[in-house]
Amino acid sequence: MATGGRFKALHILQPDGGGVPRVVVDLVREQARAGLDTVVACHPELSLAEDLTVAGAHVVPWRAARFPGPQLASEVREVARMVKDVRPDLVHAHSAKAGLAARLALRGRVPTVFQPHAWSFSAVEGVTAAATVRWEQLGARWCDRIVCVSAAERREGQDAGIMAHWEVIPNGVDLSRFRPAEPGGGRCARPPVVVCVGRLCHQKGQDVLLSAWPRVLKAVPDARLLLVGDGPSRAHWEATAPAQVEFVGAVSDVLPWLRRADVLVLPSRWEGMALAPLEAMATALPVVVTDVNGARESLPPGHRALALVPPDDPSSLARSVSRLLADAPLRTEMGRQACVHAHAFFDVRRTARAVMDLYERVAPSPAVTRQRQRV
Repeated sequence: MATGGRFKALHILQPDGGGVPRVVVDLVREQARAGLDTVVACHPELSLAEDLTVAGAHVVPWRAARFPGPQLASEVREVARMVKDVRPDLVHAHSAKAGLAARLALRGRVPTVFQPHAWSFSAVEGVTAAATVRWEQLGARWCDRIVCVSAAERREGQDAGIMAHWEVIPNGVDLSRFRPAEPGGGRCARPPVVVCVGRLCHQKGQDVLLSAWPRVLKAVPDARLLLVGDGPSRAHWEATAPAQVEFVGAVSDVLPWLRRADVLVLPSRWEGMALAPLEAMATALPVVVTDVNGARESLPPGHRALALVPPDDPSSLARSVSRLLADAPLRTEMGRQACVHAHAFFDVRRTARAVMDLYERVAPSPAVTRQRQRV
């Protein structure tokens, strides 16, 4: 099982965009530093594969589609074959598609951890939502733990009738990279900039921010909005966007864009615990986010009155963003407090230690005990 005395973890991952791949890359990097033998199954031709290799993982090909379809049976067979070849001590499946395929392939025969990173049934309605909930209720019996990134995400699963062994492990960020700018390297005098980092899709709610933007411009006429990311909604939103909005596209490193910003905004409709606000706060950037899973748990308690707004509410979003853009001392103080909070609670090394503790309980091994002590 554990090759050469090293605990072997197989991560299975489908998405290439958004925060989940960044979470997995950071986690794999910390596990590799601790001495784990980390293997990641993902699409081999995407930039994610290169990032994972640099982080210390061995990448094996898994060309899964984003959504279930006729190809699901072959994807499940490929997972089963992969597990037979890799012989992991534990399988860690990330997000809905990987969780579906891994649990169908393994059915409890290998210690399995499923991490939804936001419930898939939040994204659909009606009969599809009911079917998705039913699958999660059934699939829970084929995993040893369901890891939620926020207590709110766990409550949503419990409210949906999912009976599981739960673990809440918040996301973390690499604080050696995401930190305040050096003195003299901060934001120079220029028009105020709002940055939104996320996949351009219905979930992340950039359309709500675009609806709010004309009201922001009435209060702060020279403000600029940068949308960092790509996705299925880009073409439509770009064609109808109001003035002073720049579509940056996908980037390999979000840090330079955070350095350009005065405020980060993420108007999501659902989340588990979004990564972009944590990264922004770690750089001393104030944030405005919607009141979805993980948001309240991410923010310093004193920030919730201004930094937390209802989903799908352009008016509230515009008011909070406008107030921050118009008040530089307030932004500075909120950014300072956010940085202290992020560094106290959202260090990726703490996240990695918690995951290693979980692995030790799910698949006890002298190897994982030794390696966990290095994290």
